[in-house]
This record gives sequence, C-alpha cells and structure tokens, in this order.
Amino acid sequence: EELLLKVVIMAGGEGSRLRPLTCDRPKPMVTVMNVPVMEHIINLLKKHSLTDIAVTLQYLPAQIKEYFDDGRDFGVNLHYFTEDTPLGTAGSVRNAASFLDETFLVISGDALTDFNLTKILQFHRLRGSIATLVLSRQESPVEYGVVVTDKKDKIVRFLEKPDWSEVFSDTVNTGIYVLEPEIFSYFEQGIKFDFSKDLFPLLMQEGQELYGQVMTGYWCDIGNLEQYRQAHRDFLMGKLTLELKEKEVEPGIWLGERTQIADTVQIEGPVVIGAGSRLLQGAVIKDYTVLGEDTIIEEDASLKRSILWKGCYIGKGAALRGSLLAKKVRVGEFASLYEGSVVGDCTVIEEHCSIRPNVKIWPVKRIEEGTCLNSSLIWSTQAKKTLFGREGVSGTVNLELSPETAVRLGAAYASLLREGDMLVLGWDNQPASKMLKDALAAGIVSAGVKVLDLDTVVTPATRQAVSTLKSQGGIHVQIDNQNSFLSRISFFDEQGSNLSRGWERKIEQIFCREDFRRLRGDKIGKVFAVPEFMAYYFQNLLLSIDKQDWQEAEFDLLWLSPSPFLYSYLTPFLQDLNCRVDTFSPAKIKNISSADLERCKDSILGKMHSSKAQLAFFMDDNAENLSFFDSKGNFVSGEKFTVFISLLLFQQNKGSRVAVPVTTPSAVDKLAEYYHGEVFRIGTSPAALMQEAGTVQRLLSFDALAAIIYLLDFCAREKKPLEKLLDNMPSFHLQEEKTFCSWKDKGRIMRHLIEENISENIELLDGIKVYHPEGWALILPDSEKPLCRVYGEAYSEEIAGSLTDMYIEKIKNIQEQEG
Repeated sequence: EELLLKVVIMAGGEGSRLRPLTCDRPKPMVTVMNVPVMEHIINLLKKHSLTDIAVTLQYLPAQIKEYFDDGRDFGVNLHYFTEDTPLGTAGSVRNAASFLDETFLVISGDALTDFNLTKILQFHRLRGSIATLVLSRQESPVEYGVVVTDKKDKIVRFLEKPDWSEVFSDTVNTGIYVLEPEIFSYFEQGIKFDFSKDLFPLLMQEGQELYGQVMTGYWCDIGNLEQYRQAHRDFLMGKLTLELKEKEVEPGIWLGERTQIADTVQIEGPVVIGAGSRLLQGAVIKDYTVLGEDTIIEEDASLKRSILWKGCYIGKGAALRGSLLAKKVRVGEFASLYEGSVVGDCTVIEEHCSIRPNVKIWPVKRIEEGTCLNSSLIWSTQAKKTLFGREGVSGTVNLELSPETAVRLGAAYASLLREGDMLVLGWDNQPASKMLKDALAAGIVSAGVKVLDLDTVVTPATRQAVSTLKSQGGIHVQIDNQNSFLSRISFFDEQGSNLSRGWERKIEQIFCREDFRRLRGDKIGKVFAVPEFMAYYFQNLLLSIDKQDWQEAEFDLLWLSPSPFLYSYLTPFLQDLNCRVDTFSPAKIKNISSADLERCKDSILGKMHSSKAQLAFFMDDNAENLSFFDSKGNFVSGEKFTVFISLLLFQQNKGSRVAVPVTTPSAVDKLAEYYHGEVFRIGTSPAALMQEAGTVQRLLSFDALAAIIYLLDFCAREKKPLEKLLDNMPSFHLQEEKTFCSWKDKGRIMRHLIEENISENIELLDGIKVYHPEGWALILPDSEKPLCRVYGEAYSEEIAGSLTDMYIEKIKNIQEQEG
C-alpha cells in the first residue's frame, strides 16, 4: 500500500565538525559516493513514493537551490523555506507549516540511511500518535539522544547527548519523525525550538503519547570526519544500499562513464572510479578508495583507503594512505599524504611534500615544495575519545597532556570568552604542572584574554580566587595524587565551580576544530602575577572564626602524611589558634589513599593515644578531600563523609534542604526525617553538586582546608568533641565494585538492565538505580574508562555485597551472550 504524504528535509546544517569539507558549502551538499548526501535522501524518498517535499534552509541556501532547483530533474517536487536566523529543528519545520497540512515525515538532509520508510509510516498510522520517533541501536550513544520505550513502544524517557555516566540505553533518536500538524499548536512560529529538547518533553508533559520504532537497516549521522569515512567504508563493505551513478562492472569495482584506465594500472577492490577519470600507466588504486568525477591519477601514483572529490589531480609517484581530498585539490609529484589527513577545496600541495597523519588543511592553501607539514594549517582535528573526564582533562604528562595540547586547551577556553576578560590560573608545586601552566597561559593570551597567575596554590584557593578577583573563569593544573606521571587540568566557571557539561562540549568543539580566535600582536592578552594568594586564602579562613573559642578548646591534632607545601601554611595557622599539631606517616606510603588509612587504623589509633590527639586527619596534596579518625576510632571518608556533612547541615539548620549524589547511602534520608529536612539526589559529577549545594556544603565537600577549620570551629563553639557528633550518625552498609565494560557495550548493557527491571522500582537520575526490598543497587558507566561501577546498599554488609555481585554477574553475562 502506498502511503502518500508530505515530507520535510531539514537542510540548514552548517556541519562545523566536517570542516574543512564544509568551509564553503552546507552540510547536505557534502558528497558521499560522488553525489551530495541530500541526493541520497531524495532517492530514498522517491523509492517510497514520497515526492512532495519541503526543504528547510539556513546556511548557504543558494547552493542547495541551485543544485536541486524545483526537484523536477530528480523526480520530486521541492518547496524551499529559508530561515533568516537559526530556529532550531522544530522551529525550522514550523517555518514550513503552511505547506504541512497533513501527516508528514521529517528527515535530515545530512544523514545517510536506507530505512524502510513505508514501514515507519504504517507503524505511525497503526499507533495513531501525534508523533513517532524512528530509533536505532548504536554502540556509542553519547553523540545522540538516548531513548527508552516500554513493551508497547511508548516512549517513557529520553536524554539529549548524555555523558557516559548518564547512558541508560543504546537506543538513540535518529532525527527521523512522523508527525501530525497539530504539533504546531504547541509553540509559536519564529522562535527557536528543538524537537528533542523542547517539543517532545512538552508533549509528554501535556499527556500526549509518543511512540518509537526501532528500525533495522543502516543509519549514520555523518556528524564528523570519521563518520564520513566510515559511511564510505560501510557502502563498499555492503552494509548500505545506495543508488550510484557508477556501474559495478565486476564484484567490488564501480566505474563511471568515459573513464580511461591504462593497461598497467592495478585496481584492487572495493573501489569506485567516477566518470571522466583518467588513470595513467603504473597507477595503483587499492581497496576502499573512491575517486570523484574528472580525477587524474598520474603515472606510478598509489592510493589506498582514500576519498577524492571531483576534479582532483594526483601527480606522478605520489602516495595517499587514508586521505580525504575535497574538490579540485592538486597533489604534486612524489608527495605523501598519510592516514587521517584532510585537504580543503582548491588547495595545492607541491612536489615532495609530506602531510603527516591527521593534519587538516583549509581551502585554497599552497604547501610549498618539500614541506613536511606536521600540524594543521589554520585549523586541525585530533581529539581523544573523551577529552573531558569526570573532573576536567587528564592524561600522561608529555603524552596525552603535552605542552602543545595545553596551548590548544587554553586557546579553546579563552575563545569562548570576550576579548579583555580574565582567567585565573593556579598550579601545584610540581615542575610538570608549571610547564603545562605556562603553555595554557600562552594559549589564553593568544585569544586576547588576560591571565591572573596565582603561582603555587591548591585547588580550593584557585576556586576562591576566581570569585575574589572577579574573573570570568579559572584553570588549575595539578599532578595526580596517586600517580606522578599523570596530570589533571580542572576548568572553573565564574563562580569557581567545575564547568557544566555544556561548557565542556563547547571547549571540546573548538579544541577539535582548532577554531581559535586569533588576534593581531598588539591585541593579545597579558599575564599578571598575583603573589601570595595562599596567604590571602588563609586570612580569609579567619573571618568566621572566634579565636577565643579556639584558645579555650586547645585542640591536639594528628596530621597524617602531610605534604610539605600544605604543612608550611596550615601548621602555623593552627598553632596561632592554640592547636598542637603532630604528624604521622603510617606504613611509609608515599601516595597514601583512604583505603591505605583504613588498613593502618591500628597504628594510627596507637599514635593518637600516645600523642593524646582528639582528631587524626588526612587530606590529599591538592586539599580537595578530607578524611579523619575521631578518638573512638571512627573513620570518616568518602560516602560516610557526605553523610557526615549532611548531619552537620541539618543540625545547624533544621528543615534545611541538602543535595547529595545518587550514590549516597539512605542513612542521609533518616537524618533528614529526624531533623525535618529534605534530601534531593543529583548526578555524581562534581559540577552537579556544586550547582545545587549551598556555600557551606560546597566548602565542606570540595575544600579540605576549609572543612577541617569548619569542623574544629564547630566543636569549639559547641564545646563538644567530634565523637559526640558522630554518635548521631546512622549506620549503613555500602559496597562499591567495578567491572570491565567495553565502550561499545555500555549502552547495550544499560538497555538490557532497564528492560529487565522496567516493572521494578528504578531510578534513572545517573546510571540505573534499582530498588530491592533489602536495599538498592546502582549501575554507573564510567565516563573515562571502559568499566562500570556498581554500588550496593543493604541492611547488612553481606547483602550489600550480594547485590553488587549480582549486577556484576549480569553485566558479564550480557557481554558474553551478545558480545
């Protein structure tokens, strides 16, 4: 049965991640197998008798109109609707509402698919819904909108472009929809409005049922250069059906009309050779190569895994391996282009040049003879799978985090700010950190932003300096506490909080494109030294302290494995407040952790007894995390410290509202009930807690120096020892384990776990939290490593362990059964 209805092709995309291919053309006009990707979409629509088509335009609309005209030459009827300013996905379709007076299909003009559209339309009419979303299974769902449906295909939850820790399925929104015209009554024309972010949540809120159909077949978003290359490989491997202008003359060899191929040319398929191309004596064309129309390959030139657009010229003896050349690129004799290199339109690469892997060259450039180009000309791309981790950017010094990388990171962040803005820059007392700090400063000032160099400080001081010095953000560089080969670069907003995921994505985009703001030499920023900020930081700690209370308290403290830098500041500070400070390094472990402290509990308590210490405390070298023992031997760290903070806040302000991560044990709920307070759970990222927590909670959670002063001050004011406060803490049993989970399996695993527990009491705030009669389990994909973290809480240690073991076993089984 033919299902005639109208179609909207969204063709306004700029395609910034496909640069330099899209520097001078809209994304739908990027060629795939020698024709614009939008032409493949039109061929698919025509195959399903969908010929009455609206095309929404925004970026360089004239090119699309000029190529397709009214659509008559392509067997369809095209009607164009152009936006003056970007209106979002739903807003652009709303702009064509006068044409869309019946059920209509929405499809992207820059994606590639061979889905059965007739089947999709039949599904929509069968469900009678206002909206049907076409879904696909993807190994890496973080680039898309993730969707969960129930057994009747009704959509129950979706999240746009989640972080790995938020992934709860491998089922994604393809951006292909079947919609009813009544959707236009939910928002006005001319406003920016998106389907996934705005319209669909609104429809669900209004009680409308949305349905999703998971389609088999091929779908690729072509969002970046690797996906673009993969689309070509997928066709040549037979994973995708497309209509080509070239004919398959033998298995794996497609030739266009008027091709001229010398008798000594070697061709090893699969390859596509466009019409009018000439291959001269001795040329070698190997597998997964696509040649555009009118391409000339000179004698003895060699190409493999390369894609060339129309009108390219490859000189004698040149070698291309995994290269991508846009229109009319000229490669001179004996030049070499390596894996991942991308060359923009009309660029000339002269004789004997070497273009190294992953180098990008913007259009209309000339590379002089004999040049070895190791870095991109104007803009380049080479990003890690995940640039930002849970807390900033981390990696091995001089490998993942080299000075060159730091320069680009600094320039990327500064390019998002205004010229003349300020960024605070702090670093620990390690030589590698200074190297990276100086490189960051160079990148920042290159974009016209000033640097306030704090010199050697701890992370909380850098956070405080951002707000104190009224800067627009901050960066802190530090060596990892547990591994001196690793470094971490943390990025802060104008409040000193970790950047939101949205800001991190913006930095990633500019970093990957190297689309930096470049200014004249007289416009670059300057570096200003801010000396002795640590001294100012400690002076600020005194403001809320009554020294008289401390004089009377006479604290005896044991500091476990202090760093020399922190010791030089904090010890005199505490001594001035009538505290006696002793130090102890249990087991002589250089980079001690909280787990090490628990194992050394007996020796620590023995030292506390001999030195008559009321409190033994430990903080990492960057003063972000605090752990302590009280005189009874209670050890407070990690999740227990989070519960302890909540107890403090509730005691001081009954009825208060406290934010805690989803991993926090239910003991905090008992405290809230007892003190008539409220607990609300949030994601596990530091940025999430910083956004929701009050000032005191932020200090206690992320500033170990302020936290130890706050705790001692509380004891001094209340005139009670810390163990009395801890007596009010409910007990709990929480287990945390981790298990290997490959990147490609994470989304699939989460989907299986949701489907298995869909009728149970589950929570999808961050990961999947499944409630059981005896407790709960949380499965949380790690955002930096190929593993899942599994938490379990129950009324006994044994049952908490059994819950974590059960879900680790489920994760392993899913990978084994379908891996």
